[in-house]
Amino acid sequence: MEAIKMDTSKKSIRAYNTLRIIGKVIIYFFLIAWGVIVLFPFYFMIITSFKEFATYAYTSLDIYVMYPTFDNYKSAWVDVDMIGYLLNTLIFSLVTTAIMLVVSTLAAFAFARLEFKCKNFVFTLFLAMMMIPNELVIITNFVTITNAGLTNSYTGLILPSVLSVFYIYLLRQNFMQVPDSMYYAAKMDGLSDMKYLLKVLIPLSKPTIITIIILKLIECWNSYVWPRLITSEVEGQKSYFLVSNAIEAMRNSGFGKSNMPAMMAAVVIVSIPLLILFAIFRNQIMSGVARTGTKG
Repeated sequence: MEAIKMDTSKKSIRAYNTLRIIGKVIIYFFLIAWGVIVLFPFYFMIITSFKEFATYAYTSLDIYVMYPTFDNYKSAWVDVDMIGYLLNTLIFSLVTTAIMLVVSTLAAFAFARLEFKCKNFVFTLFLAMMMIPNELVIITNFVTITNAGLTNSYTGLILPSVLSVFYIYLLRQNFMQVPDSMYYAAKMDGLSDMKYLLKVLIPLSKPTIITIIILKLIECWNSYVWPRLITSEVEGQKSYFLVSNAIEAMRNSGFGKSNMPAMMAAVVIVSIPLLILFAIFRNQIMSGVARTGTKG
């Protein structure tokens, strides 16, 4: 009887392990298939950028390159003034992110630790702003910036992008995770609110702050609609086009339509900084987002 029970138990364990293995195989199969679907456009973009222009018409659908060339990258870098577009985007991204971080940190600290009249009501209004479509805000910003004469300038590019309700909310939630006892102890030691923010809250919230910086940099680097509205290329004047605007301009010009491999090379050049940034800081992004949703 004992032998029969043991044999039945072993069969059950074996069947369970078999089903678990089959389940994992199915899950990994779909994950790999989904990964291939997502990554294939990037692969095809890179492959196209190495194709010769003379043979592109006959090999446009090929997913491999027999004779790769770097001439497309030279053409995209020199003929399109990619350095100027990258410099504009770098200035816009860094300055906007720096100002946004200061504004969001101070606002989040005020909503998390300071006491003032109608604090909860004001914060509710801030959250309600997230429900407003961005297109409606763009119209108001466009009229304001145009009337102020700030079109085709770094100031006009940067000012409407320095406030982010979502990042204020993210930082506020992170600051509120720090126990109140630590705040009261710091006040007993004579720390001012600003010193408490700089010496306690910001170091404890470093993963979230790094996440916000990276996400904002990516957002600025990929920004298209707003820069397209208030910037234009005028002959004889400095261009304030960002890389996204430059890619669109190239696509509509003879350069992009007649030389698709060089166009793909320009897109690869624009994408490389973001890929490097994410590859270096991917762990900080994941830990920062996960930490924000954890209380204690």
